[in-house]
Amino acid sequence: MIKILSADQIKALDAYTIAHEPIASIDLMERACRAFCSWFSQHIDDSKKIGIVCGTGNNGGDGLGIARLLCEWGYTVKVWIVRGSVTESDDFKKNLERLPKEVEVAQIASAPADNQFAGCNVLIDALFGSGLSRPVEGIYARVVETINQTEATRISVDIPSGLFADKPSSGIVFKAHHTVSFQLPKLAFFMPANHPFVGAWKTVDIGLSKEFINQAKTSNYLLSKKYLKKILKIRSTFDHKGVFGHALLIVGSYGKMGAAVLASLAALRSGTGLLTAHIPKQGYAILQSSVPEAMVSVDEDDASFTRVPELGAYNAVGVGPGIGTNTTVTKALVQLMEQYRRPMVLDADALNILSANPALQALIPEGSILTPHPGEFKRLVGEWKNDFDRLERQRKLAIDLKSVILVKGAYSSIATPSGEVFFNNTGNPGMAKGGSGDALTGMVTALLARGYSSVEAAQLGCWLHGLAGDLAMQEKGAEGLITSDLIEKIPDALKAVQ
Repeated sequence: MIKILSADQIKALDAYTIAHEPIASIDLMERACRAFCSWFSQHIDDSKKIGIVCGTGNNGGDGLGIARLLCEWGYTVKVWIVRGSVTESDDFKKNLERLPKEVEVAQIASAPADNQFAGCNVLIDALFGSGLSRPVEGIYARVVETINQTEATRISVDIPSGLFADKPSSGIVFKAHHTVSFQLPKLAFFMPANHPFVGAWKTVDIGLSKEFINQAKTSNYLLSKKYLKKILKIRSTFDHKGVFGHALLIVGSYGKMGAAVLASLAALRSGTGLLTAHIPKQGYAILQSSVPEAMVSVDEDDASFTRVPELGAYNAVGVGPGIGTNTTVTKALVQLMEQYRRPMVLDADALNILSANPALQALIPEGSILTPHPGEFKRLVGEWKNDFDRLERQRKLAIDLKSVILVKGAYSSIATPSGEVFFNNTGNPGMAKGGSGDALTGMVTALLARGYSSVEAAQLGCWLHGLAGDLAMQEKGAEGLITSDLIEKIPDALKAVQ
């Protein structure tokens, strides 16, 4: 896992590295500049004209160091230094002295002209770093506003100027197409409202202290393949289907048997040893012909879920996709939660029932996994002020319910009963199609049945779901991708992490 640290922790990490490596601050800055330029040279052709807009603090010092290196690497570079209220840092002064004469330097001390940055194909933002504590104002705000109106490719050094690393931002913010962050991502990068400012982001290693990072306390993490590889259960020679659990999916209703089929296929592709789907009578032929590997438990009702099957044989239960929300279904869900006191997966209509009947949330078994999309989550917890508030509401709900709350979307977030949040960076917009969430329900239920803890099942299921979607998009494209394509790629996603 990759730790996500606060702005104060990042500042302390820099200072600790300087003191304990030891390394001079200007040399650490040089290392950061080289890491940025290495990324830059792989993405931007040296025929492009580069403009770098620098403040006079250390982020501006980064910009000056980048200007020098890019010039040495054959780029045509022009620097603008914005002269506002910030005094020159020592490292800014040193890098200003190091600039070669080939780099043109201009000063901005008043409102920039509309065409101030004309002629640049790429504009690099080096005004303010992650230590910014108040909105960008005055001359700085006018510069950012002018740059945002250009057609140039815009790239931020470490973090877009005006964006706070770990709290809601206000005022003008630099709108980057790319952000190159030093060492670790910032919490702000995972918030939907910040995407227009952050763009596509990438971290580059600048050699900050691993000792400090390992000891740093945080409750926010980014999932990584390395971490998931450690928790993946590998089959051995003498294993048999009984070793890999028996999952029960309570899914589907009249007109929504597709949800049952997709969840069942995804569960089987995710490695459960046995799968039973509890479905209404009218869905029997559909499921038996579409998913022959699944066993079927038939409800007494033709069209919906009305009774709880015998539960003793099952290692995990997933419920919700396509079941409906009428009174009879609600009563059956209550009976299920009363009778099955082990962790279960609740999604879709099961969550809608719980939202409409908040008192029923007390029946959710501890350790369960709830997988709402943002709309379902809003129905569970109410309106939020901003993305950071939404995250804290998710964290609180996980603690209150003693369950895992997985909110789906770009950078799906997984909150645990201990108050930790794990972000997932696999997946793509092509997955925003009907049935994608049903597949995730099947996957997470299968992993829970296989013996993974609730947190592990949510982490691994979410990451594999996104990776399967990424692999499917490589073949089908974003527009043509459907959930069946994603499910077919689950085995390839599993192989990728083994």
